[in-house]
Amino acid sequence: MGYCKEILYKENLRNNLSVCPNCGHYFRMHIGRRLEQIIDEGTYKRFNLNIDTTNPLGLEDYEKKIKSLREKTRLEEAISCGIGKINGEDVVICIMDSGFLMGSMGAVVGEKITYSIEKAIEFKMPIVIFCCSGGARMQEGIISLMQMAKTSAAVKRHSDAGLLYITVLTDPTTGGVTASFAMEGDIILAEPDTLVGFAGPRVIEQTIGQKLPEGFQRAEFLLEHGFVDKIVERKKLRKVLVTIIRSCEYEQ
Repeated sequence: MGYCKEILYKENLRNNLSVCPNCGHYFRMHIGRRLEQIIDEGTYKRFNLNIDTTNPLGLEDYEKKIKSLREKTRLEEAISCGIGKINGEDVVICIMDSGFLMGSMGAVVGEKITYSIEKAIEFKMPIVIFCCSGGARMQEGIISLMQMAKTSAAVKRHSDAGLLYITVLTDPTTGGVTASFAMEGDIILAEPDTLVGFAGPRVIEQTIGQKLPEGFQRAEFLLEHGFVDKIVERKKLRKVLVTIIRSCEYEQ
């Protein structure tokens, strides 16, 4: 059921790229569906890093939660990274998934993003990252916060190499992910009505002592104030991405 309260059939929703055909509400997408939408069939090759999620704080239920999520989501972690083609154009692509601990960024997510950026530098390829996250993973403490600096340093090296970096903000993109690689793209795209922010509205209001504008953490507000380059409907994302990639190749 969408925000409009109309009954939705799974097949109809799937055929409409997980967008409600009645009210236009955007549902969150599984990594597998996003790959089907964006990457040419049969071209995606996932990076197989021999790393696993650890429990640096020794939390009692963390390992059990990770195991349960892997069974439920059919994902190893909150991100999948690899190389593929978009309409024949080679690209390194990373896709985050909110279904896995709200897409939070722990050590594994940070390492996968950094590795992907380094591979993009090695292969002289553009990189596209679909961001969807609640922020840093609190279950990994300071280790998770270190990923912000780590990924940002990799982005800088990619920029110094003269390569294209595109981020696509999807609902929600918040916390430490917003404060690092998500907002560092050469081109920053967003899906309609995406929630983008660092802290929650109540925390910000209490900190600055001011009433905040309505919808100030939505993609449309950010576009109006220059933090996002373009809001793109899901059905047009593939075309827009390949257009940007090809135009940048032409400029080079």
